[in-house]
Amino acid sequence: MKVILLEDIKGVGKKGDVYNAADGYARNFLFPGKKAVEATKSNLRELELKQKANAQKSLEELEEAQKTAKTFEDVTVAVTVKTGENGKIFGSVSNKEIAEALSVQFNLHVDKKKITLKEPIKTVGSFTVDVKLHPKVTARVKVEVKGG
Repeated sequence: MKVILLEDIKGVGKKGDVYNAADGYARNFLFPGKKAVEATKSNLRELELKQKANAQKSLEELEEAQKTAKTFEDVTVAVTVKTGENGKIFGSVSNKEIAEALSVQFNLHVDKKKITLKEPIKTVGSFTVDVKLHPKVTARVKVEVKGG
């Protein structure tokens, strides 16, 4: 019996896949748990329409991420921290501080989890930080760490 999976099932397939399941498996496990529906013509047509809508939505998200990445190219974020002798920072500059500085200085709101630091910033100077805006788009932001 052909079924359309409504959620990811380990060892079977991903959401939206058409799977040829044994009749008993489908009737006793997939259908009662609302994990799949029978692959009728109307259900297949509905699945196709959802996939087209999702493809369009993901394309729009990609274009939006690329536009946002271009705005990040010209941005230099200034972060002021307390320093000791020789420009050594007490602690380090975190991705949270960089996200807050982007929000305050340029009104660019980025989740701190999307900012990746190759290594902790523990000295004063200029650094380049990657911001993952989309699975296919990564922007680079210049961070200027100043002692204060």
